[in-house]
Amino acid sequence: MTNLQHITAQVQHNCSISDSRYAGLYSVCGLALRLRDQYKWEKGLDPWVEKEPAEVLDWIGRKEEAWEVLSDKPFENLLVFGNTYDPFDTRALNTVLHRHGIYYGAGLGPRLKPTFFLSDIEKETRINGFSVIILGQERARDLFAAPALTQNSSIIIRKKTAQAIFWDQIAYVKKSGRHALQYALKQYGLQKNDPAALQPKLPELTQEMMGTYLYHEIGELSENVFDREIWREIIGAYPQSPTALFARAIKDLLADTGEKGTLNYIVSNKKSAALGFYVAFQDGVSTVLFPEVVIAFDAFLEEENWDVIDEAAVVGYEKACRLAVQITEVFKKGKEKSDFEWAEKEIANKLIKPLGR
Repeated sequence: MTNLQHITAQVQHNCSISDSRYAGLYSVCGLALRLRDQYKWEKGLDPWVEKEPAEVLDWIGRKEEAWEVLSDKPFENLLVFGNTYDPFDTRALNTVLHRHGIYYGAGLGPRLKPTFFLSDIEKETRINGFSVIILGQERARDLFAAPALTQNSSIIIRKKTAQAIFWDQIAYVKKSGRHALQYALKQYGLQKNDPAALQPKLPELTQEMMGTYLYHEIGELSENVFDREIWREIIGAYPQSPTALFARAIKDLLADTGEKGTLNYIVSNKKSAALGFYVAFQDGVSTVLFPEVVIAFDAFLEEENWDVIDEAAVVGYEKACRLAVQITEVFKKGKEKSDFEWAEKEIANKLIKPLGR
């Protein structure tokens, strides 16, 4: 136990260094929401618990003071059971930690922010030929937390993170998604978005969403239209730009609409609630890129004809394929010319603006 506590402290230290360096990437509102989530995790609070603002602000103040000390510090190697490891050597670290039921994650998140976490392993299985690891309690984490990811050829589901994110998605669903959310909740006997009635249902509802997260990752791993190396180069060249958001949205749409992805899973298994949640939570670039699914959902509500959702997925996939080829061609041309600024302008004018963004 002492060893695990020491490992946890080391990982959390690197998490804090990352947060101190990259907090400026977020908007004021975005940072406040992430700090709120971090506070809840650190205090072990349920997603629906909201403490007094003064208490949270005091905690944020102490957190920012600690960041000032850490902002110039390098990430530290991890001393694990007598051996030292690079903090990004996830394969070697997990070889050691696995026997203790612990999983370690590290990599680069959105805008190339280094991200780390340490969690208890709850379950391991194989689905559609892929290794799937479901994590439970989180011992260490930074401001960025995704419900699912792929690492070392395994799909990782962060159950506690998924639950917290899912609660907030329901609480802050946009107006245009409320009818789809209501439909999804109705499948579980919830007649309206009532937080008190929702709380005991949250684990069950999160389980429903975990299938969506899982098959998004399967869709991403199975998809080869958007070359992964080119995609990484685009993200690396424009890490904090509409171009990067657009490239991520194309990749996500390919994963969702591909033969082995999210919508195929939902349609094949007639996952009504999952469909409602998927439509309700469409946001940002995805709303502009894939409006067909919202139109199809409205038609679906009339007769619950799953074919209309399947047809929308085909349209979305064809569009994503076309855009993946186009953005790749423009980026490669800009790379050949050693003019990445030209490529960014071309992508904006010829691909993004025609979509209405």
